[in-house]
Amino acid sequence: MQTAERTLLLLRHAKAEQAPGTPDHDRNLTPTGREDSRVVGQWLSDPSHIMAVDLVICSTSERTRQTLEGLVAGGVSVGEVRFDERIYNGGAASLLDVLRALPDSAITALVIGHAPGVPMLATELAQEGSGPTEALERLSKGFPTSGLAVLGFAGGWETVAPGTTYLREFVVPRH
Repeated sequence: MQTAERTLLLLRHAKAEQAPGTPDHDRNLTPTGREDSRVVGQWLSDPSHIMAVDLVICSTSERTRQTLEGLVAGGVSVGEVRFDERIYNGGAASLLDVLRALPDSAITALVIGHAPGVPMLATELAQEGSGPTEALERLSKGFPTSGLAVLGFAGGWETVAPGTTYLREFVVPRH
């Protein structure tokens, strides 16, 4: 049986405020970060890009929640949303564990997380795979806030690993 092509979106949260005395988990987005997250949502909702996300796995931090709100305000269609505390301080290996437990019903999944976990995972998955040279070059230069890696692969989520994916695009949509 042929498995559908899946799309994995790895998004680093939008720009957050530096707030002395505020716990890191509770930091809010800056006005620029709020606008940038809306622009990412517009990019995703463009018919030539993704348009709809079946499942969002979001860190429990305030800035990732606000990033998700911005995406939706930008027009991206979102199905189920799950908040997972493992993403907050998760490294590439723990994020991969989260991905491998996703339901097969999700064809397009979005992870909204933090550095260094999201950038490390994107780099590991993209290095082993293939994709447009321009996208690989952009990713190799860094993974700023609002950075979005779009990866594709065939197979079930339990099989996602370096060498099974390819980088379709790496973008940093900003206003």
